[in-house]
Amino acid sequence: MTRLKTRADFLKVQKGVRRVTPSLTLEACAGPAAELRVGFTATRKLGNAVHRNRAKRRLRAAAAAVLPASGRAGRDYVLVARPGTLERPFASLLSDLAAAVAAAHLRLDASGETL
Repeated sequence: MTRLKTRADFLKVQKGVRRVTPSLTLEACAGPAAELRVGFTATRKLGNAVHRNRAKRRLRAAAAAVLPASGRAGRDYVLVARPGTLERPFASLLSDLAAAVAAAHLRLDASGETL
């Protein structure tokens, strides 16, 4: 997995498929390379810097556990923190992410989006 870092990449993924769960929002689209890329974001609505950083740490850990098995090469993913990211047990966060990835893949496959 490589990281998305530029604003242009985040904006491109934002136009793709979005899946919302109680603990996170997953945005996905076809990527330019044959590798899996992932980015993380947390807005100020979530709280102060301590809360945002903690939420992103939890999202990074969840992505490291779920995306190598469930993610697809050639896809870009952005995980957006929600208030539930801080409150939900980690096992629930993992299951939310796995379900969101599966639903996003179904939607991307149905739309016929290519790389």
